[in-house]
Amino acid sequence: MFYTVRCMTATMSILCVVAHPDDEVLGVGGTLARHAVDGEDVHICILSDGVTSRYKHTETADDEIEQRRQRARQAGKTLGATVSLYGFPDNSFDTVPLLNIVQTIESEISDHDPDIVYTHHYGDLNVDHELACRATITATRPLADSGVDRVLAFETLSASEWSVPRPDNAFQPTSFVDISDSLDTKIDALSVYERELREPPHPRTIDTVRKNAEVWGSKAGVQAAEPFEILREIQR
Repeated sequence: MFYTVRCMTATMSILCVVAHPDDEVLGVGGTLARHAVDGEDVHICILSDGVTSRYKHTETADDEIEQRRQRARQAGKTLGATVSLYGFPDNSFDTVPLLNIVQTIESEISDHDPDIVYTHHYGDLNVDHELACRATITATRPLADSGVDRVLAFETLSASEWSVPRPDNAFQPTSFVDISDSLDTKIDALSVYERELREPPHPRTIDTVRKNAEVWGSKAGVQAAEPFEILREIQR
């Protein structure tokens, strides 16, 4: 069954858990902006710098890390969200105990008491995305005192569609959020990460991101949409 979310009226707390700066905008930027416009508390948890795997020299990496952290804060401000930044090793989440990532997310949940949690899709090519999803599902397990009602996975262009195709890991969205009125905000936030954008033909361009939202919108019967796979939903 497919759902198109057209109105989010209740006051809610929203948590977005991502591996790297810019993932939050690529995957769920329009939805986060919409939550913020609706007066909801929106927070983004970024687990890694997304930089260190690219550099051999620590000094060069340190400079870029700080710049990218600043971009993450600026993008968050554009979306109407607060941001937490952590230092798990870039493209090496599989080298640290999963429990460490889980406990970090649990701390974020304790601080923000979210009703809805967004994270990466479990089938993404990027190992950090895959493990961020696994850690989020663990951290949001439905214990008696949990206030999390929904956990949703989003696609990340150049990570979801490039994964090794298997029947058990394909991104198959079951929920769509109408971002017709927040697509421009998503694009503005993405533009902050100009150093992460690529020249066409590449999935990670402003034009492709806009067109992708419009294609998903057409499938959902609206002008522009972001797609999600529901990982867990509890109706209270």
